[in-house]
Amino acid sequence: MPLSRSLSMTSLSGVLPAWEEDDLPVEDLLLFEVAWEVTNKVGGIYTVIQTKAKITVDEWGENYCMIGPYFEHNFKTQVEACEPPNPAVRKAMDALIHNGCQVHFGRWLIEGSPFVILFDIGSAAWNLDRWKGDLWETCQIGLPYNDREANDSLILGSLVAWFFKELIDQLGDKPNVISTVFTTHATLLGRYLCAGNADFYNNLGKFDNDKEAGERHIYHRYCLERAAVHCAHVFTTVSQITAVEASHMLHRKPDVVTPNGLNVKKFSAMHEFQNLHSTSKACIKEFIRGHFYGHLDFNLEKTLFFFIAGRYEFTNKGADIFLESLSRLNYLLRLHKNDMTVVVFFIMPAKTNNFNVESLKGQAVRKQLWDTAHTVKEKFGNRLYDALLKGQIPDMNSILDRDDFTIMKRAIYATQRHTLPPVTTHNMIDDATDPILSNVRRIGLFNSRNDRVKIIFHPEFLSSTSPLLPMDYDDFVRGCNLGVFPSYYEPWGYTPGECTVMGIPSVTTNLSGFGCFMEEHVSDPAAYGVYIVDRRFRSADESCNQLTQFMFSFCQQSLRQRIIQRNRTERLSDLLDWRYLGRFYVHARHLALNRAFPDKFKMDPTAPLKTEGFRYPRPYSVPPSPSASIHSTPHHSDEEDDDDDDYEPYDEDEEAERDRLNIKSPFVLGDVPEGK
Repeated sequence: MPLSRSLSMTSLSGVLPAWEEDDLPVEDLLLFEVAWEVTNKVGGIYTVIQTKAKITVDEWGENYCMIGPYFEHNFKTQVEACEPPNPAVRKAMDALIHNGCQVHFGRWLIEGSPFVILFDIGSAAWNLDRWKGDLWETCQIGLPYNDREANDSLILGSLVAWFFKELIDQLGDKPNVISTVFTTHATLLGRYLCAGNADFYNNLGKFDNDKEAGERHIYHRYCLERAAVHCAHVFTTVSQITAVEASHMLHRKPDVVTPNGLNVKKFSAMHEFQNLHSTSKACIKEFIRGHFYGHLDFNLEKTLFFFIAGRYEFTNKGADIFLESLSRLNYLLRLHKNDMTVVVFFIMPAKTNNFNVESLKGQAVRKQLWDTAHTVKEKFGNRLYDALLKGQIPDMNSILDRDDFTIMKRAIYATQRHTLPPVTTHNMIDDATDPILSNVRRIGLFNSRNDRVKIIFHPEFLSSTSPLLPMDYDDFVRGCNLGVFPSYYEPWGYTPGECTVMGIPSVTTNLSGFGCFMEEHVSDPAAYGVYIVDRRFRSADESCNQLTQFMFSFCQQSLRQRIIQRNRTERLSDLLDWRYLGRFYVHARHLALNRAFPDKFKMDPTAPLKTEGFRYPRPYSVPPSPSASIHSTPHHSDEEDDDDDDYEPYDEDEEAERDRLNIKSPFVLGDVPEGK
């Protein structure tokens, strides 16, 4: 959309097809990005928009603006109201305001501080029937009155179109001056089919899309999505596997694949990330002490913390095979008499009444024990100090009096419980039919003393203000040892990416965009702490066995091996940086301008996008896997751990420099593969 900007090509010089400076109307360009999740967190698209804002503002400056829905609470807490610097934008907003629509402008208080225009949907709802009629006359798409989300989307889209019409009017007699890019982060029908346990990827070309959408009562939404895809100058999606899906579900092959990145600087902890891991892990251990009070018969120093997080889509997120694999992992750990304990967190929001009373009681008991221990310790310290001042070695049998023993015995009695530690931290509204709890009952993992795998279901997003687990999500991830995300339907998958940039190993699949991206650009992902489960060409049972083996091998690693692996994992963060992946969006915008205005913007639209990226080799040192040194017995001693550590050659600086050199290795975004 035209208005003033200067095009920055510094990071792409000699990489993308170059445009002559004289051909660019640099005084006449403006970029708008429209999304429902602008200042409005619903899912992963919010993370995409928020983290990408910085590099987009760096390129476009004040000529970049986001558009989304207005919600009063979000505006008050996330946006600083201000006046638009562009008079044409101000006049276009005033035109809508004078017609009864509420429009808000400001800076979103995130890194980059982009401008945002937010439309109040409720203030324009009076126009819904007319806009429905326009949609029917134009596209032959009808929206039911009871689909609130679809109706809200229509209102927002109509307001955006109205705003652009008023903005174009400010430009005089110029012809159509808009070029469009549509990015899909998933397909609606694909998500529904996978959630319904369809054999999706083996039957992509066999579905009757209209029939499937109609049976699921989403035909009108499917039509809206398909119309948007076919009306855009350029169609993009976030991964190769979603590109194949979109070509079948939406009948248009994406022009560019735009992988999702992260603002790596946000997670950057320099060489302190190992210390941050220890600090956050200590907080998780405190929660474990309270949750398992009375049954804390396992060594917390030999305990690993695994987790899965995301929207509560039981099948799509892979929680089904994860639970089955945990049952098999528990069997292996008990069979081999492994002294390692695994505590697994499920962080998935579900409908609850309130906190579980047993969970709250556990944290109260832990705090009481802590206070008691500190009281006795203070008395003990004072008496010991006095005795030493007098030049005496105190009698340890008399340094604690009867009252001290009474206090300690009372505290010990308080830790006794006659029930098992709860599986869930909250009271579930319908626990009888809850998928996770139903499968926990099936596999019999009830946090008993004999189990080496313990399960904690936290059906709420994490918060630092929680009375149970007072940690933000980022801090919690840093404190865990392994993130497990065996998704069946995951167009990209931000959760394993967030683990990677924080130096935490993770499990993903070859059906997720992230997993496919890592397979393409890392020679041996497992050596760098990214384990990829094959859910594309293996049966569910074989995938479970593979996931079980990944987790069992991880449990056999020594402490030093886990530290080395975290160092390698953290070095992959540059691969996910928007400073590199943002250029795919730049290419998509260039292509859209070329298609809309071929006389002004000249480039070869058929040329594949070449960009500088990574090709990480397999690490030179021995991989952090117990297979490098097979023990004669299933369990090896601490002395054997030391021998293994000495045997493993490893130079952190040398390997880091080797990986940095691989940044110079180019990779090419080729054509979207069809079929297998």
